Amino acid sequence: MQFTSTPRGARLARRPVSHRLHAWGHPYTSPVNETLTLIAAELTANAVRHGHVPGRDFHLSLAETEDGTLRIDVSDTRAERHPPPGTPSPDGESGRGLLLVDALADDWGVLPHPTGPGKTVWAQCAPPPEHPCLRHTHPGRDTPPPPS
Repeated sequence: MQFTSTPRGARLARRPVSHRLHAWGHPYTSPVNETLTLIAAELTANAVRHGHVPGRDFHLSLAETEDGTLRIDVSDTRAERHPPPGTPSPDGESGRGLLLVDALADDWGVLPHPTGPGKTVWAQCAPPPEHPCLRHTHPGRDTPPPPS
């Protein structure tokens, strides 16, 4: 899927991820759908903020392997701008998105484009229920009431 490299493009990219996951059997309010949509939001926001080249779009793909692993790829055309390693400063206004991706995904990384300028930032999650982050619950919404 191709989107304009703008904040609006990043916002719009979340929607088809959530819809496709729902179509694949991961309902909108499921932990799998919510987690992967959040990862997509972080990666697309980074593509717009750090990978923007005027006149160039970013690309997003979502795939599910035979074993159920879900993978998100977000590609932009700024090869020289890789996600910075390390921890952001405590008083900084940005830099926490990839910490969130790191906490939610089983694995993630950056690959250069083999045939031209740019890079792909990818993240993947193992099939549920093996991934502990995908088994979280939301109090009041999908947990049983406490025993009386």
